[in-house]
Amino acid sequence: MTPLPLITVDLAIVGAGPTGLFATYYAGFRGLRTAVVDALPEAGGQITAMYPEKQIYDVAGFPAIKGRDLVANLLRQAAPFEPVYLLGHQARTLEHVDGEPVIGLSGDVTVAARALLITGGLGSFSPRPLPAAAGFRGAGIVYFVPELAAHAGQDVVIVGGGDSAFDWALALHGVARSTVIVHRREKFRAHHATIERVRGLGVPIIVNAQVTAIHGVAGVEGVAIDVKDEGPRELPADAIVAALGFTADLGPLGEWGLDLDHRTVTVDSTMAASLPRTYAAGDIAAYPGKVKLIATGFGEAATAVNNAAVAIDPAAHLFPGHSSENQ
Repeated sequence: MTPLPLITVDLAIVGAGPTGLFATYYAGFRGLRTAVVDALPEAGGQITAMYPEKQIYDVAGFPAIKGRDLVANLLRQAAPFEPVYLLGHQARTLEHVDGEPVIGLSGDVTVAARALLITGGLGSFSPRPLPAAAGFRGAGIVYFVPELAAHAGQDVVIVGGGDSAFDWALALHGVARSTVIVHRREKFRAHHATIERVRGLGVPIIVNAQVTAIHGVAGVEGVAIDVKDEGPRELPADAIVAALGFTADLGPLGEWGLDLDHRTVTVDSTMAASLPRTYAAGDIAAYPGKVKLIATGFGEAATAVNNAAVAIDPAAHLFPGHSSENQ
């Protein structure tokens, strides 16, 4: 990769998920030049990487919207302000020069900013493995579903009991030939309403069950499970969605000297972190009573940007007025 020159902006945003993208728009609205950094090669964060086909139901104004469509809308919203996107670059180092943040990225890129906003979600993440898949070398085991059409006409076994497992069951119903959920306990972590929707569709849910073996050589051809008090069963399967959750790692950000609370950045009511002119918003930001929703992240992004604008220019107003007043 050819090294890029020093990039100088008003606000550097580390994390190109929904919160970071909305912050990009709002910073532009405030007249700030921005650079958006993300280690992933595409904008959208976890939504683009793992859940592009999922319907999202808790974004205000959208009864339901696919992840990929939400990301596209956020990019379109920010586009008039011409932000610089530094995708595929990991934010590795942070230092402060005369009280202002300088971020060193992979690829010998340096971003000098008047303020920094961290919107990195959960940091880098990796899926929890399916134990029965440890020795399986064929195709057909996935941990998320970038394209629903890839499973058209297939028998799909979904392993897990959280929101992702039930969301994938909803999304794949009517696309796959069959879907079945296998969970090791009777209780689920998914929202009750989602569970009832899946049950209402007639999707089989097998509880107190473990996947013990995966059949097939080049690809998945079947699944063996063991059900408590019933014994072994065989399920037809062309694909397995292992929705067992993810482990998160802050990566280099954890070495920046920020006050942290269980892989999150501690902030105050202005979304300011413990380092000068450094803010956090979205899932990575922590404070008492925090609720991790996309909608929450949008509000935090606006709060952080408004306070950063005043830190950059003390003569600026904290609240610039409503966007509808400036059209």
